[in-house]
Amino acid sequence: MAVEAVHGQVRVVLCDDHPIWRSGVRADLGENFHVVGEAGDAGEAVEVITRTKPDLVVCDLHMPDGGGIRVARECGADTNIVMLTVSESERDLLDAVAAGASGYLIKSTPPEELRLRLWAASKGEPVFSPALAGLVLGEFRRMSKSEGGTESLSQREREVLQHVARGHTYKAIGEELFISAKTVENHVRNILKKLHLSRKQELIRYAVEHNID
Repeated sequence: MAVEAVHGQVRVVLCDDHPIWRSGVRADLGENFHVVGEAGDAGEAVEVITRTKPDLVVCDLHMPDGGGIRVARECGADTNIVMLTVSESERDLLDAVAAGASGYLIKSTPPEELRLRLWAASKGEPVFSPALAGLVLGEFRRMSKSEGGTESLSQREREVLQHVARGHTYKAIGEELFISAKTVENHVRNILKKLHLSRKQELIRYAVEHNID
């Protein structure tokens, strides 16, 4: 049975093949988070997530049995999944988003910032390290020049993404652009959705062109 959380706490599952890392994150999370399960590989993670139905999953990208990509692909539609990884690779970030992750943070993220971002992620807010926002923008630029085109970003979405890349909070971005923080969040969600769909379209087109069944 899943352990019941104290009212107001975020119920979280930690997934990483290093127990010491899981212990460190558990300590960093603080009193606003309640760890209801842990897993050391992707298969175990899927089982624990299905059983405990957490508000948030904090998952390493590279684990045995399929890694964080498998976890996001199988559970991303049912809960909020944030990759917490050492990888700052553009490919890893984009693959995680395409698989269904709603956030992507670097393990070197300071504890206070980590808590704030994970709390936001637990409420459905897309989060990723500011340095990685530029990679997302670059991917849209690349795809917009590729054959077949993609679903492009609006001018407002580009402005929002540029502010995120500078490390601004959604509230600060809203004040700068004269829109609500919730509207900023919706723009970021739409950006990630477009990226997800665009990458799926690219994969399908590649499969068709190369006769992959």
